[in-house]
Amino acid sequence: MNDLLAAIILGIVEGVTEFLPVSSTGHLILAGALLGYDDARWQMFNIVIQLGAILAVVVLYWRTFWTVLTGLAKGDPGSIRFVRNLLIAFLPAAVIGVLAKKHIEALLLQPKVVAVALMVGGVAILVIERLVKPGITRGIAAVPPRTSLGIGFIQCLAMIPGVSRSGATILGALSLGVERRTAAEFSFFLAIPTMLGASVVETAGHLDAMRAGNAVGPLEIGVGFLVSFVVALLVVRWFVGIVGKHGFGPFAWYRIVAGAVALTLLSLH
Repeated sequence: MNDLLAAIILGIVEGVTEFLPVSSTGHLILAGALLGYDDARWQMFNIVIQLGAILAVVVLYWRTFWTVLTGLAKGDPGSIRFVRNLLIAFLPAAVIGVLAKKHIEALLLQPKVVAVALMVGGVAILVIERLVKPGITRGIAAVPPRTSLGIGFIQCLAMIPGVSRSGATILGALSLGVERRTAAEFSFFLAIPTMLGASVVETAGHLDAMRAGNAVGPLEIGVGFLVSFVVALLVVRWFVGIVGKHGFGPFAWYRIVAGAVALTLLSLH
């Protein structure tokens, strides 16, 4: 399989999984391992194409962003609280991500860690869904700063490959008293600074590998970015509808089954 076709496949995987509580990074790592790719060579690609999925959120929620931007210009308290909460939630990942970068990269090269994390995460989702009562905090601007900081620390669990960033932030928000739709949207918007920061750090760390031809090239990255953007556009609204009707149970069972199958296949290699 050539690199361009691989980029298209991985772009589809990223677009489908970025905002579902199933771990996009974990799926990309497992796809690479099961298809025999060199994980180190595709590592930066896997980070950067996530920006395509993030761009889908910007497009889908452009009215919200425009309202916040114009509100900031006018000094609107609601817009200020909206941005404040996202920045507070972003800080833990920014600090811990830089300090733990080498340890995170080591885990990224261990597909079996991903498979186990998928199963454990699935069980955790089922437990949280059963125990957590419906939250009452509605709207990102209404989330208390302390709750935003708590969501930010919970997001850091996603630095373990196979632990879903969206799943961690959404379920973390639910457990802290945020209602379901607001929890999902908080996760979507928090992804923007988080993934932008991760992409900048990852790109800076792999420029030499790209120049030497030891990493996937800009054409493949561009194609993967575009594919993940288009696919994520279709997935985000579907996801919000599914969660509203059925909760997170279907995704939990998917994680358990997918992790078990991946671990079996990896053990046979």
